[in-house]
Amino acid sequence: MIGEHIRALRESNDVLLRQLAAQLEIDQAMLSKMERSERSFKREHIDVLAKIFKQPKKDLLTMWLADKILKTVKSEKFTKEALRLAIDNV
Repeated sequence: MIGEHIRALRESNDVLLRQLAAQLEIDQAMLSKMERSERSFKREHIDVLAKIFKQPKKDLLTMWLADKILKTVKSEKFTKEALRLAIDNV
């Protein structure tokens, strides 16, 4: 989710993978994996990405958090029920 969004932002702004990786202080291979959702962005990356792409931090944080939640629960049998219960208790 967020990885695809960041890739789309990067490409639409003509930012090279190596340029963005340098700004995030990570290597290109790691950023490539993050864009493909094979690795997760760190919380501190979200602040930097919001500034670079002039995006609302709230929007990027929401996508980032949704990704974290989905990676945790997506393979569980009662995912939808658990998410509903969690929402009711937030």
